Amino acid sequence: MRARKSPKKSPSLISSAGLIRLMTQAMMGAALGLAFTLTLILANPAIAELVNHGESGAVFVFVVSLVTTFAIGAALTGVVFILNEDKES
Repeated sequence: MRARKSPKKSPSLISSAGLIRLMTQAMMGAALGLAFTLTLILANPAIAELVNHGESGAVFVFVVSLVTTFAIGAALTGVVFILNEDKES
């Protein structure tokens, strides 16, 4: 008699739990990006001077670009972690 093959397990990244884990990673990255941006503005007088003398949207563009960069980086790192976790189990 043939042994039954277990059904192929879909990667947990595609499931709703995987997407929630990925969104959590992105939100943590955004929070770290926001903290880094605030620290950078407060600790570096040259950056603070550039932001002060910029246009009205300069602060917004500066903060959003750094926060987005951190969020994307954390999400990509989360993908690697989730896929590696699936491979181990």
